[in-house]
Amino acid sequence: MSTTPEHTLFSSLQQLALAVIDTELAAVAALKTRIDAHFVTACQRMLACEGRVVVLGMGKSGHIGGKIAATLASTGTPAFFVHPGEASHGDLGMITSKDVVLALSNSGETEEILTILPLIRRLHVPLIAMTGNPHSTLAQQAEVHLDVSVAREACPLGLAPTASTTTALVMGDALAIALLEQRGFSAEDFARSHPGGRLGKRLLLRVQDLMHRDPHVPKVSHHVTLAQALTEMSAKGLGMTAIVDAEQHVLGVFTDGDLRRALDKPLDIHAVRVTEVMTCPCKTIAADALAVDALSVMERHKINGLLVTEPNNRLIGALNMHDLLRAGVV
Repeated sequence: MSTTPEHTLFSSLQQLALAVIDTELAAVAALKTRIDAHFVTACQRMLACEGRVVVLGMGKSGHIGGKIAATLASTGTPAFFVHPGEASHGDLGMITSKDVVLALSNSGETEEILTILPLIRRLHVPLIAMTGNPHSTLAQQAEVHLDVSVAREACPLGLAPTASTTTALVMGDALAIALLEQRGFSAEDFARSHPGGRLGKRLLLRVQDLMHRDPHVPKVSHHVTLAQALTEMSAKGLGMTAIVDAEQHVLGVFTDGDLRRALDKPLDIHAVRVTEVMTCPCKTIAADALAVDALSVMERHKINGLLVTEPNNRLIGALNMHDLLRAGVV
């Protein structure tokens, strides 16, 4: 069977991509033997740091260094990235005697980093090097060296940093997660540093942050007719209204779903009282409950809104699915 040019191209590209993955998998697997005393010492220096972990790197190592700094910072280890070229032109002032420096260079001979090594030593800060050459100048001058060398790059020319940048990134992740565990960093801590993210919203936002309050809460007295309840529902636009007694205690709720069920029966909406067609008892939630818990209640009971009450069942707010959608909780 003859092969088409398209099939040949597909096969060639597929094989090249698989070769890259195999090369990088092997490079990452080789790191397992390098999680040793040097790695532990690097973690100890970072744990003992009273300032911040300052990450240095040029070129592709700089991109990886920026990612490592961001991962450290978001997992409980204060860190930031400094461009070595800028460091010798004023940015070195960002490094203090309480910091730890993590310098990345695959060759270990990056000129911009070597230029500022005397200044770093003068500050007496711990220097952790992450290189692909244990015999390099940077590796030899560092207090701790992390070996991220690779047998070969995934690039067929052996030129473009590929496997080497992957191993450096993985080693950085290993440092960050090891430190996270030692610090007892929790999901709530992560959420506090990511308040705008989905996890942050799910772990930090509470019902009281989203609920409708005071005049915006749909509510009617238990004496009113169904027609009056419908007027209140339309005015507040939440697809429901609470039915309360004189002390504002919740007696029940009337929703769009209750309306559909009520209209299946012959009734006079101007004569029947809302208490005859309301849902009672109804689902409520506390103001200090997490918004994600409110979502869970709505999904579990297949409802689109909740009344918010105090412990004595007094009405203080209302929340519906649209509020959760707008806040990014859903």
